Amino acid sequence: MSAIAIDIGGTFTDIVLYDDTTGRFSAHKELTTPDDPAQGVVTGIRHLFDREGTQAAEVTRVVHATTLFTNALIERRGAATGLITTAGFRDTLEIGHERKYELYDL
Repeated sequence: MSAIAIDIGGTFTDIVLYDDTTGRFSAHKELTTPDDPAQGVVTGIRHLFDREGTQAAEVTRVVHATTLFTNALIERRGAATGLITTAGFRDTLEIGHERKYELYDL
């Protein structure tokens, strides 16, 4: 049984394979493909699987993370984005800008 973790960043896509029978970690770093992030993921997984002799059927868990959305938001790239909330949560964005004198003093 194995787990695979994928982190798509602005520059690199990191892929980590964990074999829970041996406790061994293996990692691969692939250039992120901005126009099609999945391409970098697939290329990286193939490289890692080939190197480690792993089959897709052995993977029982996949964990995924990315900073692509955060980067696009900060750089003001990509499609126009809106926020839709349910009743009672319209102040969510403003609360996020709150500054406290003592950060952990509730």
